[in-house]
Amino acid sequence: MVSKKYKFLFGLLCLVTSGSFAQEKSGTGYDVMDSSVIPAKRLPQHNEFMNNSYSFPAKPRSQWEFGVKGGLFNIIGDVPSVMPTPGFGVHVKKDLGYVFALRMEYMWGMGKGLNWKERTAGFSTAQRTAGYGQPANATAFDNYRTRVQDLGIQGVVTFNNIRFHKKQSNFIGYIFGGIGGTISKTYHDLYNGTTLYNYAGINGNDFDNRKDTKDALKDLLDGDYDTKGEDDGQGELFKERFNPSATVGLGMAFRLGKRVSLAFEDRLTFTGDDLLDGQRYQNVGVANNILTPDKDFMNFFSVGLNFNIGSATKRVAPLWWLNPLDYAYNEINAPRHMKLPKPVLDDADGDGVTDQFDQEPNTPAGAPVDSHGVSRDTDGDGVPDYKDKELVTPTQCQPVDADGVGKCPEPACCAELRDLIAKGNFGGCGIGDLPSVSFTGRNVKLSQDAQAVLAGVAAKIRNNPNCKVAVVGYGDANKSAQQLSWDRVNAVINYLVEKEGISNDRFVFKYGEAGGDPNTVDLRDGSNEEGPNNVPAPHPNLRRK
Repeated sequence: MVSKKYKFLFGLLCLVTSGSFAQEKSGTGYDVMDSSVIPAKRLPQHNEFMNNSYSFPAKPRSQWEFGVKGGLFNIIGDVPSVMPTPGFGVHVKKDLGYVFALRMEYMWGMGKGLNWKERTAGFSTAQRTAGYGQPANATAFDNYRTRVQDLGIQGVVTFNNIRFHKKQSNFIGYIFGGIGGTISKTYHDLYNGTTLYNYAGINGNDFDNRKDTKDALKDLLDGDYDTKGEDDGQGELFKERFNPSATVGLGMAFRLGKRVSLAFEDRLTFTGDDLLDGQRYQNVGVANNILTPDKDFMNFFSVGLNFNIGSATKRVAPLWWLNPLDYAYNEINAPRHMKLPKPVLDDADGDGVTDQFDQEPNTPAGAPVDSHGVSRDTDGDGVPDYKDKELVTPTQCQPVDADGVGKCPEPACCAELRDLIAKGNFGGCGIGDLPSVSFTGRNVKLSQDAQAVLAGVAAKIRNNPNCKVAVVGYGDANKSAQQLSWDRVNAVINYLVEKEGISNDRFVFKYGEAGGDPNTVDLRDGSNEEGPNNVPAPHPNLRRK
């Protein structure tokens, strides 16, 4: 019977195992940056971790586990047990870490036993009191029925949730052990009605025919279990025998879903009691009165369902389903939290533009360049600024010599212009009215018409080298309008600098002004206006992509 039981359970286990690994399940992981699953007492550690001042994330708040199980219970003692007999259990478990947990478990079991070998010595007190061992009833066959209840607390250690080559496992193996208390009540079937059983004609010494002996005993016994088992003065609780207990066992669990798992366990419980089966001595060598006491213990093999209890939004799954390496491996693969050093890119000529984007990779040291790494030529005379001895040569004075110096007669107005420059007064520079640039919708890209307008503006700016131009955008209603105004002003200036070769120093950057058309960028004489030629984006997160 026992062999068939284990073959059946082994087959069931193989079936569940194959089903568990056939499909990878998800949902046990969590985001270490999510503060909603961190208890208040560990928030300081979480904050330090988020600020990169502490390397380890705080342990999250996890769900409890409630389990219910049923299976086969038997007592291993002086009298062979009869199988199958039922057992039942419930437990509540809380993970204290990824490897260790505590659980409280209640177990109920009903054990039965029947010996095929007749007893001729070492009778229990109950048997002797009934009259067995006397000349009229010189032999007896041991039998019992014992009800057991055990309540204890156990430590549970899992040994395979730390995964080095897989995100997580749907299978957990674990061992457990703990202490508790056991109450038991044992009864024997000694009477056939009101008279003792007559075992005449039943051969209790033939090993080869022991099955026939047991069948004959089952036919003879009425199964009333009418006599209380031997009591040696052991302490009682709830009018039953009480003993402290120690439990060890092992188990395995398979995830069936985010909240449910299937568990197989086998546990042994030791009480130090030799009367769980009602008999002190094994029926070995009794013919020679060789009587050896042996302590009884209990075995409970169970199949059960475990349920995760608690909010799924504020608690993670029980920690033994989580892989502690999950955060580290994810961070290495796709960093979100690590403080990474700034990349160092090659810049052979040291002009501030990396070689990857440098269109002039051999610019002399100290030479000013544009955003493409090309030597800047402010006046567009073909001589780069680092060689140009006349940095701003009027267009009418070009072409220039090798030093960038132009040749032109000095108009009468030049003396007045030099005087204005010397005094720092750039008003009335003569650039005149400048056109506006229009945009549609929330677009920041320059249309072909706008580019044609700016080409004309660029010609005027080159012809008036002492003038500054104010580029003005409107829209102060909200952050989004301010950012859109900045993007449009920036688009106009970048086009004049990068496409038309105008120096960035010639512009005054103004955005988010009130009173104008938000879809228009105005250009005007800015020689008497103060302001930077470039400002950072006010609200970059609202920038239109």
